[in-house]
Amino acid sequence: MNTTLPTPETTRRQFLQSAAAVTLGFGGLQSLFARGAMATPMSGDIGLGFGALRADPNKILDLPEGFRYQVISQIGQTMSDGLLVPGLPDAMGTFEGPDGTTIIVRNHELDPSKKNGSPYGEGQRLAGRLPRAKFYDAGFGGYHSYGGTTTIVYDTRTGTVEKEFLSLAGTIRNCAGGPTPWGSWITCEETAERASDRHGENRVFERDHGYNFEVPASATPGLADPVPLRAMGRFMHEAVCVHPDTGIVYQTEDRHDGLVYRFVPNTPGKLRDGGKLQALSIKGKLSLDTRNWQKQKVAIGERLEVEWIDMDNVESPDDDLRKRGFAKGAARFARGEGMWWGALADGSPASAYFACTSGGRINKGQIWRYTPSAAEGTDGEAKEPGVLELFIEPNDAGLVDNADNITVSPFGDLVICEDGADEQFLVGVTPEGRIYKIGRNARSTSEFAGACFSPDGTTMFVNIQTAGLTLAITGPWESRRTG
Repeated sequence: MNTTLPTPETTRRQFLQSAAAVTLGFGGLQSLFARGAMATPMSGDIGLGFGALRADPNKILDLPEGFRYQVISQIGQTMSDGLLVPGLPDAMGTFEGPDGTTIIVRNHELDPSKKNGSPYGEGQRLAGRLPRAKFYDAGFGGYHSYGGTTTIVYDTRTGTVEKEFLSLAGTIRNCAGGPTPWGSWITCEETAERASDRHGENRVFERDHGYNFEVPASATPGLADPVPLRAMGRFMHEAVCVHPDTGIVYQTEDRHDGLVYRFVPNTPGKLRDGGKLQALSIKGKLSLDTRNWQKQKVAIGERLEVEWIDMDNVESPDDDLRKRGFAKGAARFARGEGMWWGALADGSPASAYFACTSGGRINKGQIWRYTPSAAEGTDGEAKEPGVLELFIEPNDAGLVDNADNITVSPFGDLVICEDGADEQFLVGVTPEGRIYKIGRNARSTSEFAGACFSPDGTTMFVNIQTAGLTLAITGPWESRRTG
């Protein structure tokens, strides 16, 4: 295990702007500290971050001195509704719950082949407890769509789970998503399966998949109405984030030749009312390949003015939305994955950050920042366009090994979940671009997923995916105030 802090030579480039507090999960969390100006360059101090990682005697999660974790949920445990905790937990979002509790909505990246991770138990015997109408797709010929979401009601003051229940049923490969300002979680299906598709000789699905669904952040057990948000497009969705002033939803697509989209709703806050789907394009550089695989077509720190291309036939029965968008001039990205909305404390406007897992010269990932126009979603964009920036491109697996889910912490640093090939870390990036490790998966080489903070800023939640574990991490987060 390598827990050595990086030197200036191995540290990624500085963030171009100092980052600080953000609203987390749109729960109204204020900054835990007031950021002071930090004009000194990267130094590689041994005190960077929270210090060296310490070996966990239980071989689950190595953390710095003063931090502790608690396993708050595990695959196969019986939940409050009598169903079982599903497997493959992925992205999560947090919301303010009643009486000071935290509501966590959690995705499960399950498809019909993952019977061992099913919430319905052996032989799917518990599925009959749920009304068929509450399944988006109950499955064909004895198969089930095991994906969806679960909700945890957690008290950060006592470190206890008060409730845990299934909150969306009958979807598949619920990978990432994002919280909304109006108190819900958008969960995304990372698939383009159709009802007509067969697995071998078997028909599996009753309905087409590849949609987003909205799940209320509710502390009351029950299933969300499984209504696909068709106007947001049918493709291999990954993550979303919401512009709180306009209700516009930005979306990533997890394909090696994926696009970045935005959905302009007819009624902000009411996604079921429909709207317009558009793809991101770079002004003056139609069909730009941003992946930087063969050639550095986008420089680190380069600021590119953006325009948005209207998409048609957005339910894309041939799964060709990205190809049609690229042909019309949309930019191409390398596996868009995690996405998070954050407001910077240095006076710069709030932005959407997103990870491209296989971008860069050695395919180890990029992080981009899109700063919307002051006239976002209106005709005024033509004169004052939004700006896309290649924020980070490490090209060094020792720094970040395939960035996946991302979030912005209450102490102003970016937190990255790795999904690479070797040992996996939770990685912190300071506003100055210095890199440090927050945690190491000591159990396996499984990816981390779903990092997010409680609205009160005291607790970070994260999943170790293949182990089916959800962890709550506490410690001196506030020590980064002067870090």
